[in-house]
Amino acid sequence: MMEHVFVSCSGMPECKLGLNDKVLLEAQGRPTKGKSIDLDDIKFHQCVRLARFENDRTISFIPPDGSFDLMTYRLSTQVKPLIWVEAQVERHSRSRVEMSVKARSQFKERSTATNVEIELPVPSDAMSPNIRTSMGYATYAPERDAVVWKIKSFPGNKDYMLRAEFRLPSVISEDTPSDRKAPIRVKFEIPYFTVSGIQVRYLKIIEKSGYQALPWVRYITMAGEYELRLI
Repeated sequence: MMEHVFVSCSGMPECKLGLNDKVLLEAQGRPTKGKSIDLDDIKFHQCVRLARFENDRTISFIPPDGSFDLMTYRLSTQVKPLIWVEAQVERHSRSRVEMSVKARSQFKERSTATNVEIELPVPSDAMSPNIRTSMGYATYAPERDAVVWKIKSFPGNKDYMLRAEFRLPSVISEDTPSDRKAPIRVKFEIPYFTVSGIQVRYLKIIEKSGYQALPWVRYITMAGEYELRLI
């Protein structure tokens, strides 16, 4: 799971960003219980003064114009999948396969995942697909040996269903690759949501004379890819 912090400023002011970083808060003698996180595998935009951060954990930078990705970091702790996918595959004969899939969002209703893409593997020799979904749309991608299910907006605490039926050649071997349990792949974004609990404590603008700052900060959680297995 990857999380991002985006910043947008106009002009070229000097900025300082404060997070609920456990190392920094402990160094300042501030309480950290329940309010801080351990940042790991951090990658900064090139405008950030790395020496300053390594010295005292201060995120100091002169931003480029417009919106940019200030920092990314990876979560090393185990977290439950934010979008859980359950899939059951049933062979009614050696020439027909049915797939029943349920996608469930495991986060609170006030958040919404966007650009959700669920890639469901199917046998490489599948033919004549018949696909139905309760939300979004799905297409058969033979070049990927998969059904690709796309949902533009997926609110928290929701379930959506997909059902697909495929025809197969009437003669297949027992060890055909179509019987192998390939992974399901899930991609999505959740704006203004972090699994880690990261919070921006402040964004200070060291203004130039006459400079009017209109900064904004937002977080985003992105599942670049994680894998589930067919049941």
